[in-house]
Amino acid sequence: MVVHPAAGNPTGTLVNALIHHCKDLAGINGVLRPGIVHRLDKETSGVMVVAKNDGAFLHLTKQFKNRIVEKVYLAVAHGIFGKKEGSIDSEIGRHPTERKRMSTRTKRGRPALTQWKVLEQFKGVTLLELFPRTGRTHQIRVHLASIGHPILGDPLYGRKGKPGAIGDPALRECVKVMARQALHAHRLGFIHPQTGERVQFVSPIPKDICNVLELLRSQTVR
Repeated sequence: MVVHPAAGNPTGTLVNALIHHCKDLAGINGVLRPGIVHRLDKETSGVMVVAKNDGAFLHLTKQFKNRIVEKVYLAVAHGIFGKKEGSIDSEIGRHPTERKRMSTRTKRGRPALTQWKVLEQFKGVTLLELFPRTGRTHQIRVHLASIGHPILGDPLYGRKGKPGAIGDPALRECVKVMARQALHAHRLGFIHPQTGERVQFVSPIPKDICNVLELLRSQTVR
């Protein structure tokens, strides 16, 4: 689901649904993006926080700006990592020739940092836990592709991400059914704007990514 209305997506967005269910959202962060303090890509599943009033909006946006929001993602990426954990510290900006893409090879990039940790390794594929310390557009997807490990099912950032590039027929079919990149916003932690308490919300791994992982695990020789 697209987060907010934009060119090509005037309706059917998260914002449209929010306005329908929460009549008092209108006006917070403008007419087109009421309550929206951060975004997920259309084909990235997971947990989001939305502000229901101006006070919450200002409090949450400040937390994101000051990088005190805990964001934890899960991704299935191509390739085997030589280390158990690491970080990618590369500026991200608009791709010089393809306007729909972001890139680390840009003259006008903004600082971006993603830390990663290997959870499981399979035949040519790795399940990662990722901690984006900044919030650039397509950050995790761009960073992983920049080090030669594009996310499974992501056709925008590298040939390897396309299902057709997968040699294993069973995995290729599984990724086709998934029909998106294997990226999930798993956990989100922040300070509650009203109570001041640290809160945390978890979104379970969705079935389409679970199906991919179950297949990979069944193929792993133990």
